[in-house]
Amino acid sequence: GMMKGKRIQSASDRMYTLKSVIDSSVRGQTDIGVLATRDAKSSAIMVWNYHDEDKLDAGAQVQVTVNNIPAKSVKLTQYRIDQEHSNSYEVWKKMGSPQQPTAAQISTLEKAGALQTMGKVQTIKPVGGNAVINISLPRQAVTLLKMDW
Repeated sequence: GMMKGKRIQSASDRMYTLKSVIDSSVRGQTDIGVLATRDAKSSAIMVWNYHDEDKLDAGAQVQVTVNNIPAKSVKLTQYRIDQEHSNSYEVWKKMGSPQQPTAAQISTLEKAGALQTMGKVQTIKPVGGNAVINISLPRQAVTLLKMDW
């Protein structure tokens, strides 16, 4: 719901093709992929770092380059789902995986599952209509970069 407008061309040098995922899954290096949308006043870029083997590592430094921004100033909000953010499953496991959680536990789980931001909203100044955003993305995580102008 936060990715409004039309899908726009996006590419990653570490993104698996659909055929590769179907044929052999994600077993080599992690799949760092991207999907982007844009409307008249905003753009949203979803970036993921995934591997079939569910283990944590140092993650990856990811550089996102956004072109053709029609504004001199952009508000950037980063949302995250990872081990520590927006993840009720991890909170449920830390609770001891209750099969019949109490009302208080359910409330905690609902709050833990809500989409959370990473840090504060930033103001970025595109140069020549382009912006470079550097993020650290843990393995088994997804981030949404929401740009509003």
